Amino acid sequence: MSLTVLVDYDSGNLHSAEKAFQRMATETGAGSVLVSSLPEDVARADRIVLPGDGAFPSCRAALDRFTGLFEAIEQAVTVKARPFLGICIGMQMMATRGLEYRETPGFGWIGGEVVRIEPSEPSMKIPHMGWNDLIIDHPHPVLTGIETGQHAYFVHSYHFRVADPAHRLAHCDYGGDITAIVGRDNMVGMQFHPEKSQATGLRLIANFLNWRP
Repeated sequence: MSLTVLVDYDSGNLHSAEKAFQRMATETGAGSVLVSSLPEDVARADRIVLPGDGAFPSCRAALDRFTGLFEAIEQAVTVKARPFLGICIGMQMMATRGLEYRETPGFGWIGGEVVRIEPSEPSMKIPHMGWNDLIIDHPHPVLTGIETGQHAYFVHSYHFRVADPAHRLAHCDYGGDITAIVGRDNMVGMQFHPEKSQATGLRLIANFLNWRP
């Protein structure tokens, strides 16, 4: 039976994400879902989900505090090519580096930087918080059934500025382009919270759970 592991590294409340992934795994016959911080669970996972809330440096530091956890994730994703989904800060950590508070190395899986959102309209508040329309840039199996104009729920002050436009699968407009979804090979990342994005988010989760890169 296929196993999806949601990595728990004390980066936020995983309850709603766990419920959403378990629901869609059951509905689509995609196996079981486990929340774990153990490297051995990541090593045996068929799919890996890395959530994250808070600031880039603190999330990266939190992940590094769990001995062997990042190494297990990197081995599974970059060597064994297991499907990977990063959510919010988990998606941002795929970048080359983050510039929130101080320069912090990312995983370097998708080239680019995580920079502060600077809307063209001074009246637009930071953080970018609430519902926004997705604008699809490139087709991808995880986007099956998702169209431009569907809504997702965002909460963030920094966003992923990708080096290669081919790696930006979708964006939204918030006084300028904001990267919403990135991807390459067996990796995808979502700046918004799919578990809080109602029907659109559940469809994205189901697509990921049944994606075979």
